[in-house]
Amino acid sequence: MEELKSLEDLLDLMDIDLQIDKLLDQRSSLPELTEYKSAHEEVERLTAAKRDAQRSLEEADSGFDKANLDLEIDAEKAASEQNRLYAGGLSARDADYLRREVEMLYKKVSLIEDRVLEYIEAKELAEADVDRLTAELASETDDKEQLGESITNQWRLIDKQLAVKEERKAASIDMVDGYLIEIYDSLRESHEGRVVGRLAGDTCGSCHLKLSAAEVGKMKKDDPPRCIHCRAILVG
Repeated sequence: MEELKSLEDLLDLMDIDLQIDKLLDQRSSLPELTEYKSAHEEVERLTAAKRDAQRSLEEADSGFDKANLDLEIDAEKAASEQNRLYAGGLSARDADYLRREVEMLYKKVSLIEDRVLEYIEAKELAEADVDRLTAELASETDDKEQLGESITNQWRLIDKQLAVKEERKAASIDMVDGYLIEIYDSLRESHEGRVVGRLAGDTCGSCHLKLSAAEVGKMKKDDPPRCIHCRAILVG
């Protein structure tokens, strides 16, 4: 009778383990986990994109400041040289030389003006990118935080159930002979699902295959009784 009681407790232990397995699977396969991973990857992508946009804005700012300073210097120099030309008093040779220099300076000023306009446009585009990415990043970060909170709350509930199951498991283990626990653990490592089953007449409660009368008789003499098909421990 003690052996039968130990086997019955082993059957209870397996049911508890299966419940624990189900909770662990539920914990690791929450739909929000996939959504959270996607949200995390999107936050990282947006963060990198925003960093690049900010770098582009800084480069455009720096380029604009330098080009604007060059423009002021060259425009002032071109105006000064033009005033000298208009003031007269120069030889024909000097006047011709100064005229060519003024033309060159104003061409240079025109090129710098084009560069300044390009930097202004680049700044506007970069500022728009930074503003857009900042808003998208804030929205995605908020979604990620909400998903994280939902996952944490669900995990907390599952962990409470797991704690109760683990307490029941510890109590059940104490009721089962040690050698049966070793066999049971070994079966759990190599098989999924039910590794302990009830023998219903001549049918294994684990694999649901029938055993012949001779196989049932031989199985009942083994310690513990094992199904010849699936090798599950049988309680009958």
